[in-house]
Amino acid sequence: MSLEIRPADRVDDELVAAFAELIPQLSSSSPPPSAEQLAAIVDADDSVLFIARDDGLIVGSLTLALYRIPTGTKAWIEDVVVADSMRGRGVGAALSRAALAEAEQRGAKNVSLTSRPSREAANRLYQRLGFEPYETNLYRYTI
Repeated sequence: MSLEIRPADRVDDELVAAFAELIPQLSSSSPPPSAEQLAAIVDADDSVLFIARDDGLIVGSLTLALYRIPTGTKAWIEDVVVADSMRGRGVGAALSRAALAEAEQRGAKNVSLTSRPSREAANRLYQRLGFEPYETNLYRYTI
């Protein structure tokens, strides 16, 4: 395995096709993003789309979203997904470490994420990386 983690710097057919394969493994209710939607993420100053490649093939992704509030810069890790065939090989950990390093470099005071309880392996990974459960109520308003 020759794993490489880098921010996406352009959107091409390969990236769009990779997300068409990866997103259904993450969510059954969300369609894969279009090239235009991916470009909006890649081109934004407040997000970083990390791509994991193994032997040149895209095998995972993670989005780091950053935002400034009066009390400092915060960051969220969102939509972590690793190809089924690559799970358990350190891809998620490598993506997460890259995101944590980027968040630190950009001055974030913390990095948050959510993970469904049913994603047991992911929850164990986040705890191994040093994430701690945070007692709060999460509210969602659907538009």
